[in-house]
Amino acid sequence: MTALSVLDLSPITQGSNASRSLANSLDLARHAERLGYKRYWLAEHHNMPGIASAATSVVIAHVAGGTKTIRVGAGGIMLPNHAPLVIAEQFGTLAALFPGRIDLGLGRAPGTDMMTARALRRNLEASDNFPQDVVELMGYFQPAEEGQRIRAVPGEGQDVPVWILGSSLYGAQLAALLGLPYAFASHFAPAELDHALEVYRTRFQPSAQLDRPYVMLGVNVFAAPTDAEAKLLFTSLQQAFVNLRSGRPGQLPPPVENYDRDLDPVAKSMLAQALSCAVVGAPETVRQGIDAFVRRTGADELMVTAQMFDHTARVRSFEILADVHRSMSQAA
Repeated sequence: MTALSVLDLSPITQGSNASRSLANSLDLARHAERLGYKRYWLAEHHNMPGIASAATSVVIAHVAGGTKTIRVGAGGIMLPNHAPLVIAEQFGTLAALFPGRIDLGLGRAPGTDMMTARALRRNLEASDNFPQDVVELMGYFQPAEEGQRIRAVPGEGQDVPVWILGSSLYGAQLAALLGLPYAFASHFAPAELDHALEVYRTRFQPSAQLDRPYVMLGVNVFAAPTDAEAKLLFTSLQQAFVNLRSGRPGQLPPPVENYDRDLDPVAKSMLAQALSCAVVGAPETVRQGIDAFVRRTGADELMVTAQMFDHTARVRSFEILADVHRSMSQAA
């Protein structure tokens, strides 16, 4: 049965703050651990008023320190923003603190706008060097060789699985070439999903980390006792997408009844495309949606995200999904 994991953007809701958001992230991670989710990832975004996980490795330490068994990692670190050595040291430190529990997903996008990318003090052409930077970073996790001048301490010899993230064919090709697991951002950019999976699986070359292709797909799942309640909760994400694509990013707004009724056709079309893989509804609706998505894609793992305004409803959504997944596994 396809494994389930959690992607948390640590949303800052309207009227709240980063402290509450980060406390909610730890609370959700503890629930996810109890419910049997495989891993809990956080994402690097900068200059986003509604996302509290900009200092991603710090938040990973916060979550891993408050849990016991669930894997915790980055989904992902935007490598063009960083020197590979620094990331090797950060995640080597995390792996030393939490052995066998740390994942490192790497993305090529800056995770922000170009003005903020400049403020991060990185070369704006750094994304062109992404393949070389990934290889360099992975090299720092290898045992040090005699005479090696530059070493990641902590880092060298640490077991830190590396993933390639993507929303296009670029990441699929690189993950296949390096023999790494591949995570696709179908939760917000599903257009190239099917083609990317085909490229990754057909071109995959086994490596020391992985002997066969392994695909994890992002998917928005908004589960509630009824379809109507789930659809209402989903309007927070819909509003956030429209605001972001309109150049007005902000804190996560509360749900709005009949939100899409008065949307202009362009916004409706954008939402229909960007969120086409979302699963929204009551338990049976969720079961059907998850089953259809897995049958279509053959995903090895689903990384579920749910940006909900109400934290209690978000926890309940993951509980409902865990129950659905358990019943599907028993049936299988």
